[in-house]
Amino acid sequence: MKTDTPATVAIAIVGAGLGGLVLARVLQRHGIAATVFEADASADARPQGGMLDIHDHNGQRALRDAGLFDAFLGLVHPGGQASRVLARDGRLLFEDHDDGTGGRPEVPRGALRRLLLDALQPGTVRWGHKLASTAALPGGRHRLEFADGGAVTVDLVVGADGAWSRVRPLVSAARPAYAGLLFFETWLTDADTRHPAAAAAVGSGALFAVAPGQGILAHREPDGVLHAYVVLQRPQAWADDVDMADPVAAAARVAAEFPGWAPALTALITDSDRPPVLRQIHALPAAHRWPHTRGVTLLGDAAHLLVPSGEGANLAMLDGAELGKLIAAHPGDLDTALRTFEEAMFPRSAAEAIAADEVTAALFSDAAPQSLLDFFAHHLPVA
Repeated sequence: MKTDTPATVAIAIVGAGLGGLVLARVLQRHGIAATVFEADASADARPQGGMLDIHDHNGQRALRDAGLFDAFLGLVHPGGQASRVLARDGRLLFEDHDDGTGGRPEVPRGALRRLLLDALQPGTVRWGHKLASTAALPGGRHRLEFADGGAVTVDLVVGADGAWSRVRPLVSAARPAYAGLLFFETWLTDADTRHPAAAAAVGSGALFAVAPGQGILAHREPDGVLHAYVVLQRPQAWADDVDMADPVAAAARVAAEFPGWAPALTALITDSDRPPVLRQIHALPAAHRWPHTRGVTLLGDAAHLLVPSGEGANLAMLDGAELGKLIAAHPGDLDTALRTFEEAMFPRSAAEAIAADEVTAALFSDAAPQSLLDFFAHHLPVA
């Protein structure tokens, strides 16, 4: 059944992720209307992921531009910036405590998204609007058609719709490519009581237990949850052979890749209290860019999908804030705003993509875990 969709809007943001919501919020703070079209039926239609470390040089800047920095501080998870590195036998190799000065406080992604949603004017987000097709019109305008049969004509469409963006083909033929990484995601609940050995191994913040080509990464979340990402560098065909319909067998298959590892670590693979999820990690080329196209641009993962490094959400929010400020600074001249935004975003995102590959190398190189210890020694501030 066709839902009520306005016939024309000036600015359409496709995707109600963090980047798109920051853009809408910054525009509204400058008195500029925008509509966010989101495929999900509601804000709570699906889980929003785990913890995010929000960095002072990008994500926090965006939240200041959105006028939400003080509210963001109320979401910070105490102790979340702590990091520890364990050997595969469980020995502690490195520990960095959270003294509150690290510049990258941790917050739950879902809570941060809710903060942004609540800050928008009522009706800004049009839920249940899955983009089906796009078409360029004369004068830089675009027509967006949705799966329910609704359609809208816009002066500017911003693709903030993630890795498999339906807006991206308007400007680029690039598609994400498999990055050689598999993430087996698990959750251990009421961990201090039900999984005390794993809880002790993870500590108060982030755990890194890595070896060449593989690792167990985990984070303590609020309410006693341990959220783990078990990482393997394997061909896609390996993942295709894992039967995720049988969670116990799938966990056993993954755990078999970690022979001799400490039981406190392998429990993060086998003892999940929720059905595990196997994710194939994809990325866009580090130097992804596109010829400037009137009336359309991209931000966040739609523009620069990275391998996981802690920067993806931060970059998306900074993209949204920067674009919003530029649109406000060039009233009536969207084209100049887009050009200026893209000229700054392209080198910024390329540098972060290279840095993300360096993080991956430090985690899973042939020298791991020493390569990770060297990385921390170089990048963490000296006390």
